[in-house]
Amino acid sequence: MSDYDVVVVGAGNAGLTASTTLAQNGLKILLLERHNIPGGCATSFRRGRFEFEVALHQLSGLGAPEKPGPLRATLDKLGVLGDLEFVQMSDLYSLSMPDGFSLTFKTDLDQIAATLKEKFPHQRDEIKRFFDLMSGYAADMLGAFIFRDPEASREKYPRLYQYAFRPVKSVLEEFFTDPLLKAVLSVYWGYLGVPPDRLAFAYLAMLFFVYVEFKPYHLKGGSQALSNALLNKFLSHGGEVRFNCAAEKIVVRDGQVKAVVTEHGDTITTRRVLSNASQIMTYVRMIGPEHLPEEMRRVMGSRKISTSAFTLYVGFDREPDELGLTASTNFLLASTDLERNPYDGLNRLEIEDELLVLSCYDVADPDFSPPGACQANIVTLKYGDPWLRVPPAQYAEVKFRCAEGMLKRIEQIWPETRNHIEELEVGTPLTHMRYLGTPRGSVYGYEQQTKDSLFFQPGGGSPIQGLNFAGGWTGDCGFQPTLEAGVAAARSIIKQLG
Repeated sequence: MSDYDVVVVGAGNAGLTASTTLAQNGLKILLLERHNIPGGCATSFRRGRFEFEVALHQLSGLGAPEKPGPLRATLDKLGVLGDLEFVQMSDLYSLSMPDGFSLTFKTDLDQIAATLKEKFPHQRDEIKRFFDLMSGYAADMLGAFIFRDPEASREKYPRLYQYAFRPVKSVLEEFFTDPLLKAVLSVYWGYLGVPPDRLAFAYLAMLFFVYVEFKPYHLKGGSQALSNALLNKFLSHGGEVRFNCAAEKIVVRDGQVKAVVTEHGDTITTRRVLSNASQIMTYVRMIGPEHLPEEMRRVMGSRKISTSAFTLYVGFDREPDELGLTASTNFLLASTDLERNPYDGLNRLEIEDELLVLSCYDVADPDFSPPGACQANIVTLKYGDPWLRVPPAQYAEVKFRCAEGMLKRIEQIWPETRNHIEELEVGTPLTHMRYLGTPRGSVYGYEQQTKDSLFFQPGGGSPIQGLNFAGGWTGDCGFQPTLEAGVAAARSIIKQLG
């Protein structure tokens, strides 16, 4: 008899929701986590009197109690909804440029369209047609894919078939000639990790839909509060967890998972393994290339590892309004030139004209930081490869030089910020690689390019019997998708185990 029904590797979003779902259904579950706290990206850390949020900007798919979204239903079924407190954000996002241009979108589609028509009156008709398309396309996606319409066809969903494989840039150019307008509408690519020329339009349409329909939310206590609540619920159902305990090896014999060996040398027999780690780490490091199925070798070889991130965690000794911060989510644009190659910025060390996003959680939640203070998470996307080439002796100098470049960009919009910095921590792609254990510090799994979009995702299965996956490496990235993916993977395992 096996020691456990399922061993879950990794306590990220999907690992936590999968473990809790499995334990709720009476299975004997062991959760292994290499870090000393649960959460993966959904964590926090302390510096001085601040507790910094690591990754969450806006929680999607939650919805209000009177109009619940899919994530609210998921958290309710997991039994943690009552343990959490949410604050609805009043703004979708604010966008600023060094030349003084700025706008703020409220979480209402009519208001967004009205704001754009006021700023870009010469493209009023095109703005209406574009938002009609996005709304209609999201409705088609819901009908055909989310609710699985058995009669889905090209005739019934013509927009879906027409735009399914079009990148964002191509669709924007179909409607608009103003480069600034196109840039304003495409900034959410920073949440998905793929620039507009390769990002599937389906993702932009659905992202706007879930944020406008169900509103963006802030989580009191940050994402660590959610991770802690899930872990506590898992333990209450009899689940077991080991922190500071990485899975070193997954034992496979005759194409079947047999056991997991920890970094401490313990061998744990199990009927199944659910990996919240990347497929690359799971197959190549934990299982071994000799057991890597050829079909998985081809699949992984055809995908591109996503970007990592360069992040500043800043604690200020002033309230947000004293610094001029009036929106929770702020995108900073230095250029509206969509013709330039955005991958140039993603592939260099320096911070120059990249898209930045600054999240000041205290705008929505005045209690998030100590009284008289506030904090900001400032991030831009960077591939990990250039950072892997930095000599160790030069790492600190390069890191702080890049941080200085980011601070200069922030000062262009909010001049008082530098004078009121109390705490500052810098996270590079190497930092993310160290704490997340992902190849090259990837924060989005594989890139969600048009050719790899949700229409082609392989799911969480494996040719190796007894092995399943859940998380951003087998589906969509982000908090809502990975939280829901863990539940879906657990249900699949329950069905397989009978």
